[in-house]
Amino acid sequence: MSAGEGRSTGLAIVGGGKIGEALLAGLVRRAGSAAGIVLVGRSPERTAAVATRYGVEVTDLAGAAARSRVLLLAVKPQDVDVLVESLAPHVGPEHLVVSVAAGVPTARIEAALPAGTPVVRVMPNTPALVDAGMSVLSAGAHATEAHLDEAEALLSSVGAVRRVPESQQDAVTALSGSGPAYFFFLVEAMIDAGILLGLPRTLAADLIVQTAYGSAVMLRESGEHPVQLREAVTSPGGTTIAAVRELERHGVRAALIAALEAAHDRSVELGRAAD
Repeated sequence: MSAGEGRSTGLAIVGGGKIGEALLAGLVRRAGSAAGIVLVGRSPERTAAVATRYGVEVTDLAGAAARSRVLLLAVKPQDVDVLVESLAPHVGPEHLVVSVAAGVPTARIEAALPAGTPVVRVMPNTPALVDAGMSVLSAGAHATEAHLDEAEALLSSVGAVRRVPESQQDAVTALSGSGPAYFFFLVEAMIDAGILLGLPRTLAADLIVQTAYGSAVMLRESGEHPVQLREAVTSPGGTTIAAVRELERHGVRAALIAALEAAHDRSVELGRAAD
């Protein structure tokens, strides 16, 4: 049998962690079944639980490559090199390898795979778990627009998708890949403030979560710049400007910029881990 003979046009998800499960869940919801999808995982217990939850078949790397043209690598950056080395004997240019490992450049994956194997790098984020993710794609040296279209079709099942040159992926990782954590951190602090001001925790959480949700919808649907929306809430001599003054006095804006720079630098470091 030749490399491509007998292979379906299916999808193999390699990695049963949060992102891998989120993508699997989104695809199953969209299609109504797990037909054509197989799962490969390192932890037998976790993999079996995910497979049972979504009705998907479990296989190994050789089986995944034999049955699926698209292989989505949903593993941690530190696990990529070993995984790709194990995958290399089973794939070739007839496959499409999609990696969601943060910070890992396509060139690093391509170097371990047979020549000409197309690789697409993706930076997703955890809101994919609720079909509200942000996934950003970049093509490797052998990936075409058609390959990007395939990857986009997969990721669009769990949220919005954008395409950027790979040189921008470390910035994307800092901004949207790690971004949910910044918002959760802010919401956590605001809930604590509500408790300090005398509100019950559940009420403070309800107030802040709905406010965060409503603000995000306004940002997306109004088309206005965040400054305009903030100024609309900031009356002269009012409560909001008093709070904004304290945020500026404590350097919150500068701290956020520094935090994103640190995340960017760490993403670059992860990409160089095997150098």
